[in-house]
Amino acid sequence: MPTRRRTPKLTHLNAQHRPTMVDVGDKPTSRREATAEARVRLPRAVADALRASGHRTKKGPVFDTAVIAAVQAVKRTHELIPFCHPLPIDHCEVDIVQQASGTIVIRCSVRTTHRTGVEMEALTGASVAALTIYDMCKALSHNIVIERVRLLAKRGGKRDFGHSA
Repeated sequence: MPTRRRTPKLTHLNAQHRPTMVDVGDKPTSRREATAEARVRLPRAVADALRASGHRTKKGPVFDTAVIAAVQAVKRTHELIPFCHPLPIDHCEVDIVQQASGTIVIRCSVRTTHRTGVEMEALTGASVAALTIYDMCKALSHNIVIERVRLLAKRGGKRDFGHSA
């Protein structure tokens, strides 16, 4: 007997197909984790200048500022994305590495114990860190490209995704 494919259902629409916040009140509380990544591709001259300066510009320490911006964004995701629930954030870790190619890789991992996941928080944190790096480096070039913002992994809830967060 052939297996039937389930048609994905948009959870943020009510019976009248109007946008609504998902009711998570009856869901069990559990540990939720997510990791997202963003990449910032720098022109070679910018990558070399940033590395030579110890990742500092006239605006200050680029990577440290991006980490702080990411954590702030994680905590305020519900204010930015209309249907995200405000969540107590148990942990947020942001790693930023400049590869030999000059590309900067940002990974943002978030954890909570709640009724809904933290994928949007991790994605928002990685995105805002990338935007902060762009802002702090744009005096050197506007040919900076933010790319490949993606969820790498999530654990908890109905199903896991990707590798362990």
